[in-house]
Amino acid sequence: MKFFDPFGRAITYLRISLTDRCNLRCVYCMLREGLQWQPRADQLSAEEIARVVETAARGGVKRVRLTGGEPLIHARVVEIVRRIASIHGIEEVSLTTNAMLLERLAQPLADAGLKRANLSLDSLDPGKFKRTMNQRTRSTPCE
Repeated sequence: MKFFDPFGRAITYLRISLTDRCNLRCVYCMLREGLQWQPRADQLSAEEIARVVETAARGGVKRVRLTGGEPLIHARVVEIVRRIASIHGIEEVSLTTNAMLLERLAQPLADAGLKRANLSLDSLDPGKFKRTMNQRTRSTPCE
């Protein structure tokens, strides 16, 4: 069984949101007040994510991107990357991150099989960055 889009093209890429939670409050993504998080019980577990990717790999998916929210705040992100990277047929695991936790997690993620990280870099100017974050952060990924 292979997966195809409405135009008959093989689907080889899967994007999975690990969490809706984030350690920043970017103006384009989060409201200043009143944000309701998804109940954790409604989020996929590490085991469910692995089953989804196993099924997708049997259908021809070769690349998986983990997103969020911020995927690096997920308590089991390294384990999830390791499990996905070990699935037969998966050639690349990547993630999109705001990079705030990357210094601590880069090596464990690379060791687990992460091949690529897309960094959201809103500004190199600390003042502009802080405005983008609704003034709710003390540091920037570049500090």
